Amino acid sequence: MRQLLILFLFIAHQSGAWIYPEHRRIALLAIQKLSPERRAILDRLWLEGRAGFTNRLSESIIEPDQGMEPTHLDYASWAAISGDHSCSPDDMLKIVLKSDWIMKVADIAAKLQIKIEQSKSRSQHINAIRDSDIRLQRVDPEYATRAGSNNVHFLLARAKVDTDPAEYLKSCLAPGAELNALGAYSWFHMSAMFKAARYAHESLTPEEKSALILSALADEAFALHFLEDVYASGHTAGTWGAASVRKGTHDFYNEKGLEIVTWDGRRMISLGDAFMRPVDADFAAENVRLSLEQLIKAASGEWSLDYVGDNISSVNNPDTLNVCENNYMFPRMRNEAASEGKIRVQDFLRDVLIKTPVPGLATGLGEIPRFRSELGMFIGLSSALNYTSVNGGFGVNQTHLGGVGGIEANARFGFGLDGVLNQAGDGLVFLQLGLVQDASSTNKFDYSNAAIPPGAIPAAIPGRPGYNVRLRLPFWLIPGDLLIAGPILALTSPKTMAKMAVAAGNGGAIPWQSGIATPIGRFQFVLGREVGVTFYTRRENGILVSTPGGSTQLLSYSSTKFDFPIIEFRPFRTFSIDQTSSLMVQLTAGFDIPHGESVILPVGSTTPELKTVWNVGARIIFDWRRYF
Repeated sequence: MRQLLILFLFIAHQSGAWIYPEHRRIALLAIQKLSPERRAILDRLWLEGRAGFTNRLSESIIEPDQGMEPTHLDYASWAAISGDHSCSPDDMLKIVLKSDWIMKVADIAAKLQIKIEQSKSRSQHINAIRDSDIRLQRVDPEYATRAGSNNVHFLLARAKVDTDPAEYLKSCLAPGAELNALGAYSWFHMSAMFKAARYAHESLTPEEKSALILSALADEAFALHFLEDVYASGHTAGTWGAASVRKGTHDFYNEKGLEIVTWDGRRMISLGDAFMRPVDADFAAENVRLSLEQLIKAASGEWSLDYVGDNISSVNNPDTLNVCENNYMFPRMRNEAASEGKIRVQDFLRDVLIKTPVPGLATGLGEIPRFRSELGMFIGLSSALNYTSVNGGFGVNQTHLGGVGGIEANARFGFGLDGVLNQAGDGLVFLQLGLVQDASSTNKFDYSNAAIPPGAIPAAIPGRPGYNVRLRLPFWLIPGDLLIAGPILALTSPKTMAKMAVAAGNGGAIPWQSGIATPIGRFQFVLGREVGVTFYTRRENGILVSTPGGSTQLLSYSSTKFDFPIIEFRPFRTFSIDQTSSLMVQLTAGFDIPHGESVILPVGSTTPELKTVWNVGARIIFDWRRYF
């Protein structure tokens, strides 16, 4: 179970910003905003770079009307593929040009955009994201775990309120700084700019020029992904603290919005991942356009850069810095004192970075209110009202249907892992211990004598106390598989285990157990995720059974009842900083196995055979948790 927690925390640690169609929309708008002269140059660069790859890359640099089943990838899609579906510009370009699965990703994203646009309620919106994530995880198994080791998609929090732009931006780019969105943008934008300058000024063969400009475009697309990320409200809030706080703050501001102020004084309300409005896309696209204009100026020779000495951009291939595996910024040439007439690195970076949002303050006075997700260890209490329909009693002749009511009081401890990948996910793990009190069943022990009244004493199953144990655990393909495979794969193949855990938390490999949001609450098929076992100790006052010969016996017995929730409905759930409460209804099925029976009366008579009692029923559960 410990290995499972570590893997889910690893998954939850990463949260990409805009989803694929949002990233693509921002890049597409930015290119459309270019002047006709700049656009003509970019079109020419695209045509030169796509030579030899016309079967995969679109003829036009952007295809605004690509449809729901794209047949080619345009340049706007590269920014979406970067970071979330690839780990470096080199990785991204290879995936774009050579992989089969990336076209399926583009297809899923195109359909997701339509579904989001057609969503008329929050529940439809959530279900669209859920379906998309399930499909993306199938075609791109690294999707959820690709960037799990760092916060490269986020802005660094400010250390103090009077931090000035130059000081903050310098801290983002400093060697050894935590990998962050502005640092990643700057690194890859520098690579693109220096390669574009080489393209404009060096004597190269046509093949070399084509490879070089294609690499520069790949570096720039990868940079643009992280520039776009900083405009998502959940990423502007700044990231620090425990994984549960980072994720909770990220999710809250993405949906509810946040007032942002850029370093140059522009203000607006911004939303985030999967909630982008046209105004959000337009706002981010303005700065993306500026970045592209800089690349065009370098590639056309309008700008002259001091690129000699930057070994990273001295090759004709895309940059290889892996943002999935590296956690810190690396040192790089800054061109602090460029030659006369040359454009300095800090100048063209400053023009873009000054238009990015000012991030929230780090922990302390004045920090933006932060929120916690239901992620991490908890203790809790739950109570339940149960009613089951039984197919008779334990006696072989007791076949009349009846009903049994009961109450529970339980204590729980476990790991809250709800919504790790999306709001429809459920990776909840807990162990529950509690007490149960059942009422007498409504069916009689013997229907051959009409004079026997219904009630506690002549009931087929008299009232009885017990204690229960309940375990909930997501599974990948069959119940309990993560519990068995976890310790082995965590040591031998952590990535494989992480993929299994992601799939399990998002509904399983089929997947059939992902939550379905509706206006009245959330439904989920949960068969196999949870099992309850109730132990009824020996009852000396026993049960009455009728023998085939017509006599009556009083037996003492014990029994063990298993119940398996099938469908779960949660009409509401509330969550504060560290506590959650919810009400849910479960439809269950199970069986009750008698054992240890012996005859009390008549003394010396033969002990009869007892049978298993099958049941279906419902539980109304109130659940409270306190997270740590």
